[in-house]
Amino acid sequence: MSERVAVRKTYKLFIGGKFPRSESGRSYLVQSSNVSLASRKDARDAVVAARAAVKGWAGATAYNRGQILYRAAEMLEGRREQFVALGIPGDEVDAAVDRWVWYAGWADKLAQVYGGANPVAGPYFNISAPEPTGVVAVVAPESPALLGLVSVIAPAIVTGNTVVVAASPSEPLAAVTLAEVLATSDLPGGVVNILTGAITETAPTLAAHMDVNAIDLTGVTDAALATDLEVKAAENLKRVLRPAPADHDWSVVPGLDRMTALLETKTVWHPKGV
Repeated sequence: MSERVAVRKTYKLFIGGKFPRSESGRSYLVQSSNVSLASRKDARDAVVAARAAVKGWAGATAYNRGQILYRAAEMLEGRREQFVALGIPGDEVDAAVDRWVWYAGWADKLAQVYGGANPVAGPYFNISAPEPTGVVAVVAPESPALLGLVSVIAPAIVTGNTVVVAASPSEPLAAVTLAEVLATSDLPGGVVNILTGAITETAPTLAAHMDVNAIDLTGVTDAALATDLEVKAAENLKRVLRPAPADHDWSVVPGLDRMTALLETKTVWHPKGV
């Protein structure tokens, strides 16, 4: 029997629930695999996909969003060995699965903690309720590749936002493999979009984009780039999450800060009946 030639995988972008190559046709080599090198147009296409998904995702019940995040945990658990083969430690994969489950559990509880009825003097009800910000651009941390990625995506989408993620250029395989997990997790197309390649090319486009409502700079390690992105984000008053400290411990229980940072509060008044 002749020795077969293995099919070498090309890692593509994840935009609108599909896996296109970069419109530029560019790629770069990581661990002997071709990875798409996203262009500025790819970033703009990802924002269009994220915006189109906002209405359906934000309008879904919190319970349904929690179910989908839990399904992502199930699918990630089933692909554990695939991530280990990419060089992700097994303990990190397990922690990433647990992180999906943790955020899934908050889906239908956060509104009760972060919102509620306000005591007022008058014949009316005053109620505050959290709402998603909209389209969130995220610069993912370089390390830990998988746990860090889940830790920035999950809190954004569990609250009803959609995201465009600029994956770490040095650790893109975990990001695109996670996209394959999400594509089989009942997640609507466009809720999560993942770009691989140079952050210096895609992040400025996302920061300046008028249809992006918030930007999470967690994975930005260059202070000058972080400042430039904040300046670009200011043009349409984007909400900005600043870079994480270099010694940030991603293994600890994250708390509610990342979820509440990407929420807006709507307060309504309603007269009481006689």
